[in-house]
Formats: sequence, C-alpha cells, structure tokens
Amino acid sequence: MQRRIVVALAMAMLLGGCSGLFGPDKEGWRSSQKEAFLKILQEDRYMSLCDKRPLYKRVKESRDSRLMSKLLVDYAENLANGCIDYKAFEASQRAKKEQEIETDYEIYRQKVDREEILRKLKAGLPIEHILQLYVPQNPQFDKLIERYRALQQDTNTSKSTLHKVRLNIERAKIMKPDLGKDYALINVPEFKVRIVENGKTAMKFNVIVGKRNMQTPIFSERMRYVEINPQWNVPDSIMRKSYIPKIMRNPGWVAAKGMELHKDSYDLRSPKVDPASVDWSKYPKDEKGYIPYKLVQVPSKKNGLGRVKFIFPNRHAVYMHDTQAKSLFKRKVRCYSHGCIRLGKPVALLEHVTTHYTDKDMQTVQKWYDSLKTKHLILKKPLMVHTAYFTAYVDENGKLQLFDDVYGFDKSQKLKGRS
Repeated sequence: MQRRIVVALAMAMLLGGCSGLFGPDKEGWRSSQKEAFLKILQEDRYMSLCDKRPLYKRVKESRDSRLMSKLLVDYAENLANGCIDYKAFEASQRAKKEQEIETDYEIYRQKVDREEILRKLKAGLPIEHILQLYVPQNPQFDKLIERYRALQQDTNTSKSTLHKVRLNIERAKIMKPDLGKDYALINVPEFKVRIVENGKTAMKFNVIVGKRNMQTPIFSERMRYVEINPQWNVPDSIMRKSYIPKIMRNPGWVAAKGMELHKDSYDLRSPKVDPASVDWSKYPKDEKGYIPYKLVQVPSKKNGLGRVKFIFPNRHAVYMHDTQAKSLFKRKVRCYSHGCIRLGKPVALLEHVTTHYTDKDMQTVQKWYDSLKTKHLILKKPLMVHTAYFTAYVDENGKLQLFDDVYGFDKSQKLKGRS
C-alpha cells in the first residue's frame, strides 16, 4: 500500500512537474494551467495551432514544461498575427505590381511579448487570461469559427468551402485590432458598406470598388471630414493612363468635361493653362512620375465624384464618394473604380454622418449642398473606416455568405500548416 502511494506521488510529480502538489514547476507551470492549455489545444479553441501541430504532438506526449512554454508563445503569436504565409503573400503582391496591378493589403501585426507571457504564467494567471490579450475583437472571428465547426460536422461540406471559411478566420485576425465602437466596414468582395454602431448594423448598401488592376486597398483609417460639392483632383497616374491620350486627340475635351488645367497646383486660384499649349508626348502612359500640369474637375452636378465625398486621410489617396455612373449599381460584380469606393446611397450616408457624428444640423448641410460651393463638414465623433476582404462573412441575420475572389487573395494568401 505504501509503495502504491509512493508510485502515485512519483507519477503526479512526473506528469504535473510537482505543480499539483508543491506549486509551480521550474518553468512556472501549475497542473491546472497545463490541463487548461491542453484542453484549448485539443479543440484548437482559437484556431491558431496551424503550423504548430508537430510541436503540439510532442507536448501532448511528453507534457514537457519547456516545450509547453514554447507552444504557448507560438500559439499566442498565431492568434495575434494569423497563420497566413506572409513571405509567399508578399512575393505574390510584388509579382502583381510588376504586372502593373495596383494592389495593397495592410496587415496589422501585434507585438507578442514572450517574457510578459511567461511572467503571467509564473504568476499563476489562467491560460485563457494570458491569451485574451491576443484574441481578435473582430465579431467575424467568433462567428466564422462557429460556422467552420458546424460545417466540419456536415458531410456535405466541400473542402473548398471549408478552406474559404478557414482563410477568412485568419483575415479577421490581421485586421486592425480595435475596430472602434462605431465604424464603416467596406467588404470589397461583397460590394457593400455597413455602418456598424454598438455592434449593430445601422445601415447597409451597395458600393462600387476598384478594378482588378486598380484594386481598392485593404486598410483602416479614421474618417475626419466630409467634402460637400467636391472638386476632383485627377492623380498623375490616372492622367497618364486615361486622360492624356484623350487630350492629345482633342484638347477641347478638358472644357467639355467641366475640367480645368492648372500649372503645378490643384488650387483653382492658380494660373490656368491651355491644354493645346502643352507637349503631352513628354508624359507617356506607360511611364510613371510627376506631371507639372494638374487636371481639376470643378464642383458641379456633373462632377465625376458626384456631390459628396467622405475623407479618411490615408497614403493610398482613397476615399468614399458619390458617382455619376448610377447604372453600374445594377450589376452583380462592381469592380469599376480607380480604387476609391463609389457609394450607392451617398446622400443617406451624408444625413447619417451629419446627424450622429457632427455638430451641424441637416438643414445647414442641405444649404451647403444646394449652393454647389465646396464646403467641409468636420466630424466631432470618432468613426473608423475599414476596407476588408471577407470572401466568407456571417451577416446580420447569422447567415454565412460566400463571395467570389475578385482580387485573387484567396489564391495568394496561403495558410501555414494544415487547416
């Protein structure tokens, strides 16, 4: 009997590192922490084992504390920063740019502090508490995981559908960690924008996004102001590709489109230039670089940006705006812009933003709108804007929606390890 007790104590010490009997082991693990972590790993609660399955197998078999510490940090890293093979994705992005495809996908990485994780472990904090710092607050993360597990149980689910949902779980991880209390979410493959406030969708409508060779970039920024009756400052890149050939054929095209040409400035007060006086052959469409002449479309009812644009300053020079091409909203696939987001309901969004995010009333803003003069409506309350790329998305009704991979990111974003 005494021998059995000694053997039992020895086994407990071996498996639990003495933690169950005499407190934490040398690595700081307590038996309760080990059991909790192994349970998380067994079900892969946060879908972050990814390429660490071989290490998990070793940990499961040995329960070695040092290996378990390494896996805890690695699991937190995959949880915080995703399981996409970023080297392969970056190589794919470079290849696209070499083909003159404008593309940009910002990945918001978090710092995973190994020493901090181990300090919390040794302090006896629960494993879920340690990992909580790295769990995405994006609502799609939990919703997609729930749908993925349900699909796994359905024998009719195809491998391609499972992979698509799995990949989009990773996309929820790599968006900006703090979406904000209130935000606009533009889901590019869905061609829709949602205004989400306190976790609920306040409004939703169709949008037009960038062409396949001039893709709407994926990123996050805060909306700062709304420009009413905007002028359109044509970027040099669009000048070269689209407009200089037209001007060379017919210099009168500029005035016919309600545009003006200015020397070195988009300021309408700067000196005008006669389009026919410029040697446009110096600025071929297949080259890049600065053009010392600026094409501006003045505010009007025929302006290409429409009557309103929503500005969230960013390095991509992208914004949301009204459009003259209303008929394009009838099409299912809406990749027609130069990268900006064209709005199906710009006036409705203007009213909503005015009412909920500024100190102006709609009566005042309506007068600005009717004046055809450029006015700036400043936001006084935070409203983040996120362009996203969810080809699998759980909507307001809890339904899983699947969308076509319009920019090819489903192909170029590979998962590390087995899904």
